[in-house]
Amino acid sequence: MTAPTGSAVPARSRPLRAPEANRSNALPAGAWWLWALGLATAASRTTNPLLLGLLVGVAGYVVAARRTDAPWARSYGTFIRIGLFVVGVRLAFSVFLGSPIPGTHTVFTLPEVPMPDWAKGVRIGGRVTAEQLLFALYDGAKLATLLICVGAANSLADPARLLKSLPGALYEAGVAVVVAMTFAPNMVADVMRLRTARRLRGRPTGGVKAVLQIGLPVLEGALERSVAVAASMDARGYGRTAQVPPAVRHTTNVLTLGGLLGVCAGTYGLLAAQGAVYGLPLLLAGLVAATVGLRLGGARSVRTRYRPDRWGARAWLVAGSGAAVAVAMIWAGGVDEAALHPGVVPLAAPVLPLWPAAAVLIGLLPAVVAPVPPSAGAPRSKEIQ
Repeated sequence: MTAPTGSAVPARSRPLRAPEANRSNALPAGAWWLWALGLATAASRTTNPLLLGLLVGVAGYVVAARRTDAPWARSYGTFIRIGLFVVGVRLAFSVFLGSPIPGTHTVFTLPEVPMPDWAKGVRIGGRVTAEQLLFALYDGAKLATLLICVGAANSLADPARLLKSLPGALYEAGVAVVVAMTFAPNMVADVMRLRTARRLRGRPTGGVKAVLQIGLPVLEGALERSVAVAASMDARGYGRTAQVPPAVRHTTNVLTLGGLLGVCAGTYGLLAAQGAVYGLPLLLAGLVAATVGLRLGGARSVRTRYRPDRWGARAWLVAGSGAAVAVAMIWAGGVDEAALHPGVVPLAAPVLPLWPAAAVLIGLLPAVVAPVPPSAGAPRSKEIQ
């Protein structure tokens, strides 16, 4: 006996998938930035290369699964190259300027430059050990992972939506910040476009001459785009402010500035190795003061918002996944610091701590719950049909 045909059976057997992104359900840019900053905070708490590689893999997978075809979404590869360059520079400094890390496994020896008595402790050249190279590699990988997490946020968060979601009190400064954040991705897109055009015309795309020929059009295009954006924003009345009493204005400035300083100091305390005790209370107090100041400062803004971003359940899950990774890594640093900071003297292979690694995998949640971009959702639609 065959089962009756109908729409109920296929609906029950169809796997649960995230919806296709559109204007109404696209994630706010702030959710992507909070997720990326959570991963960056976790990266700042460890020098274990296995955990750092896992963080880079999590960020790369989410970017590959949820980035769009917009020009600013193509900057992730550039941040990876910058991270590799940072690792190379850190290794070069360790080789040529020495390192305080003692070691017994000599890799090679460079000619040492004699230094005067007033420069004691500074060494140029000399013996290079495997221990100091490994320490420099761990340190450079940590900074590279921070940059790659920021690159993930640049590739996933729409700068225009980020500007629209800023509080009214920070709108003037936010315009400059968003334009600065947009410059690098757009410059990368222009470089790729010009290199493709030169390749199609049979011209070389590498070398100093090609870079000089590409650089001027790229800078000129970036300048023209910035002028056009400034002119269009001025035509729409951005920057207009309403009159408020002087007492309210002074109170707003004190609360906003003090709150932001508290946020910066608290964030530094959380990122530092011994500052977690005072970092969290200072961060919370700064957030409260900054929120009150921004609320009062918003009265000066007379601009209106068209289709404001709404923080739904998916946005909170994305932001919360990054925060969960950061909290778990901070907690792991207090419980088992040796696992997060493997030693190099004596030489030993790093060990992957299991539950911090499992906590890092929480950062993959946006690849499941975030709406699928149209370009990535089209093939899936065909599979369903």
